[in-house]
Amino acid sequence: MYERPHVNPFADPTLAADYETWYQAAGRRADQLEKALLARLLARFPLAVTILEVGCGSGHFTRWFREKTLQVTGLDISFPMVSEAVRLDRVPYVLGDALALPFADNTFDLVTLITTLEFVSEPVLVLVEALRVAEQGLILGVLNRQSVLGWQRRREGGPVWEAARFFTPTEMAQLAHRAAKRPVGMTWRTTLWPLWQGPLPLPWGGFIGMAVQCTHT
Repeated sequence: MYERPHVNPFADPTLAADYETWYQAAGRRADQLEKALLARLLARFPLAVTILEVGCGSGHFTRWFREKTLQVTGLDISFPMVSEAVRLDRVPYVLGDALALPFADNTFDLVTLITTLEFVSEPVLVLVEALRVAEQGLILGVLNRQSVLGWQRRREGGPVWEAARFFTPTEMAQLAHRAAKRPVGMTWRTTLWPLWQGPLPLPWGGFIGMAVQCTHT
C-alpha cells in the first residue's frame, strides 16, 4: 500500500525558491555523481532525441538533459516549482500530474523520473503512465532505502523526507515489471558511496539509477 502524503512539500514557494542552492553547496558532490550515473544510463539509448522529465521540480536535471542535446520537456505538479523552473530557463515546462500525463502514447523517446517516485501515491501507476508515453524506455533515479544515505534522510525527517518513501533496487525492478505491458530490459547501478566515487553494481549505494528499455517484438 502506497499512501499519498497529506501535504505536497514541494508546493511550498519558499522551498522552491531555495531548491537550486542545495546543488551549489551541500549537494555539489551528490549532483556530480548522480549525473555521472545518469549519463551512463542515457548512453544505453543512443537513438533518443526527445525526453520528458516527470517531477522536474525547478528544472535542475531538465536543463542538464538539454545540455546533452536532447529535446526536453519538464513536467511537475507543483506550481511554485514550475514557476521557478521557468524563471531559471525557457525549457518547455508543463504543469501536470504524473498519474495522468497530458500526452499521447509514445510521444517521447524517453521519460525520466529523478527523485520523483519517492513522493507519489501510486508509483506503479506513475510508471504505467511513463511507459505509455515513452517509445524507447525510462531512466529512473531514486534514493536507496537500504543505504546509509537513506537512513540519514529518514532520520533527518522534516516536511520533505517525512513525505518520502524510499526503495531498494529489487523493489524498483519489481515496480517496473508490474507496470510494463510489453517486454522490457533493465540495468541498474548505485552511487553516492561514502568512500567510492563511481557507480557500482551493488545494492547499497545511496542513489539508484535504473534504465528500463522497451523491446519491440
